Amino acid sequence: MKKNYTLALALSAFLGVSAQETEVAWQRDIKSSTQDFLSQVTTTIDQQYLITGSSIHPSVDSGSSQKQNNGYDFHLIKLDQQGKEVWEKYFSGNNHDYLSSTVTTQDGGFLLSGTSYSGKNQDKKDQSRGGSDLWLIRLNEFGDELWQKTLGSSSDEEARSVIQTTDLGFFVAGNVQNSAKGYGSKDILIVKLDKDGKEISQSVLGGKGLDEVEKMIPTKDGGALLGIYSRSNLGGSKKTENFGEGDYWVIKLDKTGKTEWEKNFGGKGDDHVRTMSLTSSGYLIGGESRSERSGNKTVGIEEGTDLWLISLNERGEELWQKSYSFGDRDILMGMSVLHSADDKTSKGILLGGYTQAEGRIETDDETFWMLYLNQDGNEQWRKHVKGESRKREERLSDIKLNRDGSIILAGTSAEELGKENWKIVKLGDKQLDQLIEKQDIKIYPNPVSDYAYVEIGYDFKEADITLYDMGGRHLQTLNTKNKVTKINTQNLIQGAYLVTIKTDNSKTASAKLIKK
Repeated sequence: MKKNYTLALALSAFLGVSAQETEVAWQRDIKSSTQDFLSQVTTTIDQQYLITGSSIHPSVDSGSSQKQNNGYDFHLIKLDQQGKEVWEKYFSGNNHDYLSSTVTTQDGGFLLSGTSYSGKNQDKKDQSRGGSDLWLIRLNEFGDELWQKTLGSSSDEEARSVIQTTDLGFFVAGNVQNSAKGYGSKDILIVKLDKDGKEISQSVLGGKGLDEVEKMIPTKDGGALLGIYSRSNLGGSKKTENFGEGDYWVIKLDKTGKTEWEKNFGGKGDDHVRTMSLTSSGYLIGGESRSERSGNKTVGIEEGTDLWLISLNERGEELWQKSYSFGDRDILMGMSVLHSADDKTSKGILLGGYTQAEGRIETDDETFWMLYLNQDGNEQWRKHVKGESRKREERLSDIKLNRDGSIILAGTSAEELGKENWKIVKLGDKQLDQLIEKQDIKIYPNPVSDYAYVEIGYDFKEADITLYDMGGRHLQTLNTKNKVTKINTQNLIQGAYLVTIKTDNSKTASAKLIKK
């Protein structure tokens, strides 16, 4: 029987026996004639979606000059809650520029972090520092540039991750090769910036071999947690010994960027960390393992490369570890933790990735999947997407679990070699929906200064959001079809206000808003 390689039909196989539990809310196909790279999907404060990656920008006629780049550019597409395009942006230098990581800022904008091979040209305002550099661009919610910064040296730097911290500043993490300040062939570069992009500190971490940072997440105390793939033994700045060929190296930084603690996890084989998440009790560290029980790895593998998940407390002490297999080479691309309404307990864990066959690449198929676990790492269910042959491959790039229990999958699908289309799919899952503790109305931040977000917890097609002062005077009404709606509070004077919602199905709710 002839295979159909569209993602919509692949999702039918993906839903399989669970079709009655999971349904496609919408799907967005972003076509390309080149080999585009999708890095991640970022959920905005108001529950919209920023899709980011790298593409070869088609030439654009801008007045008298033709804007054309010699390589890849930063590529961003913002989608609303229904999957419709809000805006699309490219940021170009005169050479290859690859967008690696994006973070939503607390004012509703974004900070982009990528690797640039470009000098001062087109959208890039700073000269190259030599080789490849880190290129940071701060945007507002409309995609307009607020500031940009180039970080680097005569060595080659590559961007990997960026986060915003509780002081509204940023940590940027990347890798640097053969640095004069380094310890091995590749080390970790950590830069602390304030909210305006001013550099506060810079440090290099590494052992005597090769170390690559894969992921960084913010911690509750204003610091950061680094997940590093390490092929280094004790030496340099590294205080822990490797157990095998490659290990998970986890480093906790304080709010100034100094190391608080570090841990190594691995068996005798190759273990590659991919992603991390915060839990109510500490941290989850996830990746792939080729190691049998050995070193400090207490679970084995079934076939090829299995998923290996480790739960740590806030001091980095192990709580549990688990292994999961889908067959062949399992690659973990994303992880989300489902929290209680008050964020004090973790209720479940959603993993997403794809499985890559290790046989003949021209005939073997690939599959991508979701795996849902309870808070102790015990499997609750798994759902598959039947893959396509390597010539028409589909790969999951990122997965996000939304507050309402819906799921965003972002991946690439190539109908032919060298033409990577972006596929964005929003799923509704009844099993997850039942786990969500819903509030009729939620307002954040509260107290508020300039803008507040009103989140409606139950189903509706259309709603009116009305703002009153405490004397009952009507101030403004917004009509919305979105679960989360932004309201402007800049002109309100300090004090208490009442926000009410009324939906098309006659449901009403209200909550107090404090203007500081």
